[in-house]
Amino acid sequence: MNAFWAFFWPLVGFGMLAGVLSGIAGFRRRPGMLVADYRRRRVRFPAGAAMLCVAAALLWTGPLGGAGRLVAAIDKSVHDDLVYYEMTPIQANLHRAPLTRRLALSGPADDFQREQLSLVLSDLPGVSSAMWGDAGGGIPLVVEAAIAALLGFAIGLVPAYGVELRRRYNAQWSW
Repeated sequence: MNAFWAFFWPLVGFGMLAGVLSGIAGFRRRPGMLVADYRRRRVRFPAGAAMLCVAAALLWTGPLGGAGRLVAAIDKSVHDDLVYYEMTPIQANLHRAPLTRRLALSGPADDFQREQLSLVLSDLPGVSSAMWGDAGGGIPLVVEAAIAALLGFAIGLVPAYGVELRRRYNAQWSW
């Protein structure tokens, strides 16, 4: 299980699609259109699509269950590793309130075990870091999801802008 493919890729893909569609609609200048109308349109379409990407990230992490599936997969892989290393008294949970990809470890272990378990569990796919105790969580998963969607949106705007530049360049030839 890779966190990018399991959780972030649908958001990046949605952002790319929204970027391409809003860029094609927003950057297109129709003949006879006033410059002020074009400037407003060039800003409104992509801004609205960017807000739609953030809303999609919120929906994906909450009601659509993307975060729940990611948490279940991470919990299973952490549990499997703890069983493999015969460290079943150790408790490892993702930091909550807000949900992050940071593991909070607790339980009986000496200094060597604490250091090595935090290193081993930090390398699991989908886990950003693993630390002993519950002191702070890092970047919330919802924020990471919104950043992924906006990154995909920005990537999608580039080909849309290129298509519009190509269309304008070809419009000058009227033979």
